[in-house]
Amino acid sequence: MELDLDLTKQSLPVYEALASRIRLNVLQLLAERSMNIKELAESQQVSSAIMTKHVQKLEKAGLIDTTHVRGKAGVQKMCSLRVRHAQIAFPNKENGPTRAFHESHVSVGHFTDFYVEPTCGLATPETIVGEFDEPRYFLDPMRVNARILWFYKGFVEYKLSNFIHGGETPKELEISMELSSEAPFTNDNWPSDVSFTFNGVSLGYWRSPGDFGDQKGKYTPAWWPRGINQYGLLKVIRITEAGTFIDGKQLSDVKLADVSIREKVWTFRVAVGEEGVHIGGVTLFGSSFGNYDQDIVFRLYYE
Repeated sequence: MELDLDLTKQSLPVYEALASRIRLNVLQLLAERSMNIKELAESQQVSSAIMTKHVQKLEKAGLIDTTHVRGKAGVQKMCSLRVRHAQIAFPNKENGPTRAFHESHVSVGHFTDFYVEPTCGLATPETIVGEFDEPRYFLDPMRVNARILWFYKGFVEYKLSNFIHGGETPKELEISMELSSEAPFTNDNWPSDVSFTFNGVSLGYWRSPGDFGDQKGKYTPAWWPRGINQYGLLKVIRITEAGTFIDGKQLSDVKLADVSIREKVWTFRVAVGEEGVHIGGVTLFGSSFGNYDQDIVFRLYYE
């Protein structure tokens, strides 16, 4: 599982859990194998009662999982590592609320062109659209209400209006969305090279680490089957005057001036194709699915 953190109070339990040498040691031990309370206590030379308190803090922060297992000495509390990677989003003064911007939200089902190969499918917050693994349902009228879609290979393309005015100078385009790979059922280790194109210009690709199903998505509907795509990772692409970046890491040398940013209609494509080293599909999560209650968000900053 990958953990997304920020500097709000929601992330505070994680920082508090990490502020201990013993708890850091416990996380390192659990990265090797699952261990019970007694084993962890002996490794750190503390009592089981004290170790129980450390474990409770790690569990509350969502860093470890615990289960009760029967053994020769009775019921044991087994601990296992839950998180494999975490990233912290720091506030950026330059991208703060004082900057003027135009913002558009595009539902994942509002694509204007597509080509997909199974495994594939779509669903609204209330029901599955048609059948799984049948591309023709990507033309079903209900697809405009879809809040999640997935495919193994192909693309979906979106068109949206550009509301920039003549007296406004574009400075940066930000595109954010929740994504994962598309594996049969789910698989946290299922890399996929997902590419992005804006106004016909290739922005580069991001390697999705997997298709996550270890826990139910925060906003995923209760009726959604437990054994398939549950949540993704929130990715933020920024096209600037210096290049294109994803979560602060450079994606390509494509600059804002290279993508015809003043066009009245923008075209944005998400694809998984033959050119990728890892072809593992893509899942797009919109509002009412996944861990982030948002659609694809386009924000154009200007002066």
